[in-house]
Amino acid sequence: MFRSEYADIEPVELPIHEAVLGRAAEYGDAPALVDGVDGTTLTYGQLDRFHRRMAAGLAEAGVRKGDVLALHSPNTIAFPAAFYAATRAGATVTTVHPLATAEEFAKQLRDSGAAWIVTVSPLLETARAAAEQAGGVREILVCDSAPGHRSLIDMLASTAPEPETGIDPAADIAALPYSSGTTGIPKGVMLTHRSIATNLEQLARCVLVAPGDRILAVLPFFHIYGLTALMNMPLKQGATVVVLPRFDLDTFLAAIERHRITGLFVAPPIVLALAKHPAVAQHDLSSLEYVISSAAPLDAALAAACSKRLGLPPIGQAYGMTELSPGTHVVPLDAMREAPPGTVGRLLPNTEMRILSLDDPGDPGDPGDPGDPDDPGDPVGGVGRDADEGAAGEIVIRGPQVMKGYLGNPEATAAMIDADGWLHTGDVGRVDADGWLFVVDRVKELIKYKGFQVAPAELEALLLTHPGIADAAVIGVRNEDGNEVPHAYVVRRPSATGLSEGEVMMYVAERVAPYKRVRRVTFTDGIPRATSGKILRRRLRDQP
Repeated sequence: MFRSEYADIEPVELPIHEAVLGRAAEYGDAPALVDGVDGTTLTYGQLDRFHRRMAAGLAEAGVRKGDVLALHSPNTIAFPAAFYAATRAGATVTTVHPLATAEEFAKQLRDSGAAWIVTVSPLLETARAAAEQAGGVREILVCDSAPGHRSLIDMLASTAPEPETGIDPAADIAALPYSSGTTGIPKGVMLTHRSIATNLEQLARCVLVAPGDRILAVLPFFHIYGLTALMNMPLKQGATVVVLPRFDLDTFLAAIERHRITGLFVAPPIVLALAKHPAVAQHDLSSLEYVISSAAPLDAALAAACSKRLGLPPIGQAYGMTELSPGTHVVPLDAMREAPPGTVGRLLPNTEMRILSLDDPGDPGDPGDPGDPDDPGDPVGGVGRDADEGAAGEIVIRGPQVMKGYLGNPEATAAMIDADGWLHTGDVGRVDADGWLFVVDRVKELIKYKGFQVAPAELEALLLTHPGIADAAVIGVRNEDGNEVPHAYVVRRPSATGLSEGEVMMYVAERVAPYKRVRRVTFTDGIPRATSGKILRRRLRDQP
């Protein structure tokens, strides 16, 4: 068992809005949020007042403790105010990908039981269609303005009393992001106020963001990485968050230069652009002090090329997952030069880890087929035995940042968190003699496209609705840029011999968000399966 070298901290028993904005009055007129395109600025004092008035307005509109509010928006300076207003009103916030189709959005609304939607006017058509499909939505509000819809801006004039909801930080759910976990379709991850707030305090011991720092928020706030590293953490520490609605390289580089950004929290595709794109040389990036990459594995050689080009300390990495609020490991800012290349860091305070042997069958519910070497059983979910010292194995985590569970899905929760409280990540890692973790593979089937989760099971279910497809399997493969992309193996029905690769890709593209699109298609005579019916993805990966 591995334990953090840091002293334990006390769990933070505060609602997330208090944990983050509790010192807002102290920071006062310091800029909290800046629109990276037009320069519009909110001070800490304004952010504090605005979210409190919005909370009063939401309560006046009927939002009550325990309601679920779907926040459907790209990054804007209004997003944090909307999030904290909703939690102060007692709601659980389920964050929605702004590029989700109406069908995907409706699934999340139904599963989460959301009664309220907060969106922006350019996304209203999708929000309306999703609400109509899902049913049960009481009202759609907007952050900006739109005819026929109440606006959060209008709520700033509310004279209603600030809601007193009696939040229990240990029990009440602050955020409900959706994750596929180690496999399967997306599930609602129940993150309590305490788990998120405590994770921020854990991170603060290693990532010393402070007043005067300027952080560029280009990764999406709806994603747990953006929500924590680019919104909650810097705002808790009094830094300035410069917000961009999406990643565009020229706009990104111009924002670093114009706003004198000091810290970047990014994903590997942005590291690749910083290392290799010629446009980087046309901008003054000398204000940068560090870069931390997470959300997907970062190649050590690419990290070295990026830090050398920018004249920075080595690129740091961090590790976690949505179900862990999300952080468990990070390369501390003061240890970037000593950290070995490729490591994702050391354990955060209050966090324990085991590395389980991959030779152990693990899940007693899936012992596998002893006669089939391709189906040794599912290592996710069982207690398992520890791997030999220095050997690679499945990473399992225990600590106060572990999720409460999957919403309405006790079976999936039990498969993810064992009886002793260990969360089975599905990632394969090893630990060196100095306690640095290296993530080397994944047990789980999940595809990470530019940091976004793509569940093979979801795409397979969609492919099987095509009248010309008899069977299908999806795996992740690397493209020429080093990104993992969905590759579909498809069995045509006898009546669909003319079905083409382009038709399959278009069928999927019309029904999912862009990041979930199938990028490659291979037609095959059959999908390899174990006797249990499980798809043998290893055999597909081994095909030329």
